[in-house]
Amino acid sequence: MIRRPGRPRPARPARPARPPRPARPVRIGPRAAVALALVGLIGIAAFGWPLLADRQSGLAHSQDAPWLFAALLPLLVAVVVATIADHGMDAKAVAMLGVLAAVGAALRPLGAGTAGLEPMFFLMVLSGRVLGPGFGFVLGSVTMFASALLTGGVGPWMPFQMLALGWFSLGAGLLPGPERIRGRAELLMLAAYGCAGSFAYGTVMNLQGWVMLQGMGQGVSFHPGDPVGANLARFLAYCLATSVGWDLGRAALTVVLTLTLGGTLLKALRRATRKAAFDAPVTFDPSEEEPPGLALNGARVGTEGDIGAPRR
Repeated sequence: MIRRPGRPRPARPARPARPPRPARPVRIGPRAAVALALVGLIGIAAFGWPLLADRQSGLAHSQDAPWLFAALLPLLVAVVVATIADHGMDAKAVAMLGVLAAVGAALRPLGAGTAGLEPMFFLMVLSGRVLGPGFGFVLGSVTMFASALLTGGVGPWMPFQMLALGWFSLGAGLLPGPERIRGRAELLMLAAYGCAGSFAYGTVMNLQGWVMLQGMGQGVSFHPGDPVGANLARFLAYCLATSVGWDLGRAALTVVLTLTLGGTLLKALRRATRKAAFDAPVTFDPSEEEPPGLALNGARVGTEGDIGAPRR
């Protein structure tokens, strides 16, 4: 076809920019879900059984903590193994788990012991949000274990802390998906969850320590064998009298860090998750064979063994 001179060629419409592929969290398969449910049931029984114990049982959390720790570690391994078996966690995910756990353990000494200020809770909220509930549970438990070794906080309370922080991180992964809530609304949601979760963490840990403390007065002490309702009323009075200030400091710091640094850290975690491509299966294409000319120290070796000119 002969085009007339001077007639402009029609411009092609510009292709719309392809949106970046969303970062998918580590998935929870059926076996990992069963392992998480089993851990949850054991944790609920470990925290709440003293409320149902007989007056003459003579048992306390200081005695059952080693048994809980002995059961918790294999179950944590079971969660990781089940997730690997369900094709949801590979070497890259395990490496990211180690890095985030090390960062969280290093953050804890910066504020632990001072008005309940614990900056690692902020990291657990964002990590659980980006990487999913299963990854979040394992991360929270491993981080608490590593931080206890780092700060010398090993005691009968440690397995309970591992469970409570694991639940805290798991809950962040169960929040509404990032496809529906993004931007400022997402940060506000995470800040609200961090605030509520900080109080819930303190309340659950109070239940662990409260049953071992005696002689604090009839209004706040635990009475083995009493009705559950009466003991829960004393427990509420105990929480209001002893731990609200600590929980408030933890919640306030988590909210402030989430609103100020959360956007930047969310982008970094999502970028790392997207580049790691946890959900991409590793396949080998047999059609992509090595060409006849092989590279050897910058030189090309032919099929007859002669060394040709270096590649440019």
